[in-house]
Amino acid sequence: MRTIDTINEKIRQGQVAVYTAEEFKTLAQQEGIAAAAKAVDVVVTGTFEPMESCGAILNLGHTDPPIKLLHCYLDGVPAYAGFGAVDIYVGASQPAVASRAGDSLDSQETREYGGGHVIANLIAGRSVHVQATGHVTDCYPRATLETTINRDTINQFYLFNPRCLYQNFIVGVNGGEQPLSTYLGPLQPHLGNAVYANPGALSPLLNDPDLEAIGIGTRLWLGGGVGYIAWEGTQHFPLQRRLPNHTPIGPAATVALIGDAKQMQPEWVRGCYFKGYGPSLMIGVAVPIPILNETVASHCAVQDRDIVAPVMDFAIPRRVRPTFGLVSYAQLKSGSITIEGQAVRTAPLASLYLARQAQLELKRWISQGQFELTAAVATLPKDRNFLSQDALGS
Repeated sequence: MRTIDTINEKIRQGQVAVYTAEEFKTLAQQEGIAAAAKAVDVVVTGTFEPMESCGAILNLGHTDPPIKLLHCYLDGVPAYAGFGAVDIYVGASQPAVASRAGDSLDSQETREYGGGHVIANLIAGRSVHVQATGHVTDCYPRATLETTINRDTINQFYLFNPRCLYQNFIVGVNGGEQPLSTYLGPLQPHLGNAVYANPGALSPLLNDPDLEAIGIGTRLWLGGGVGYIAWEGTQHFPLQRRLPNHTPIGPAATVALIGDAKQMQPEWVRGCYFKGYGPSLMIGVAVPIPILNETVASHCAVQDRDIVAPVMDFAIPRRVRPTFGLVSYAQLKSGSITIEGQAVRTAPLASLYLARQAQLELKRWISQGQFELTAAVATLPKDRNFLSQDALGS
């Protein structure tokens, strides 16, 4: 049995054996689980996908005279200012309400701009316009603020993403008569296409289905910098039904991530917009899984053919939608699935190419001794139910 300490010592000595998820799965198929577990110290998993439940915390620094922010806009995007004088939180999926605060929403470009673009622009070193009003008090007498900021002119700037790295998700289709604009992108009528959001066997939490190797405090590669698992993610649902290989048949566990945005790289954090739905943020994440024993290794050997996701009809505007059954990620990645005898073309919402590149980048960091692993300080909970709001009324 390995430990995190023994793996880190091998990293320091330049003797660590690091494989990407796909490399390890190939090795396990060729040599068997026991041999693969003996040969490999770390398996690197990863993804590059939209993560709309994310955002950034910024500390602007105090002005003279001081201001206690009440309402704040970053390039016309509202930021939450309710937890400190000059601390703000900007959500990736918050749309711009104006080109600048107080202006009219006067262009298509403005309507397609949001918090994800603000965060990406700051990470890229670009300037962002700030317009704010203050809550005037004796110790904070300033009433207004208008300035520009960049990542070098503010104090803290870090991503805090309350829900990331879904352990599986759904496949979206549209069995209705009209095109639909959704968080999965456009869904064409009459089952014209199917979109899946999870990268399947590349995905971090699908390679650790029982949450044995990943936990609170796990260090990971986030947006080209270093991040950590801070807590369970919102909508964390580890009690989802599972296959015999322990992988869930739908959305299950999630994690909350945190990391210093000043270390991140613009190619790995990109603002995006879903037509008819809203803005978001695409982020690259790579998570190292220490091969501590053969059980961990067997989970990392899981193949796309062994993981399934439910096909949901978005034409039904309800929380609980009808399903067309389960399909494997091998079927999804083939480019076509069959629904009620009809061939339906498929496409990933995640970039599988960039997911692989993120894994290779973290593999390089570990192999060159630039990144060591951390042991979890606490396990992620395994007993969370999924609650909903079903109150009467509209």
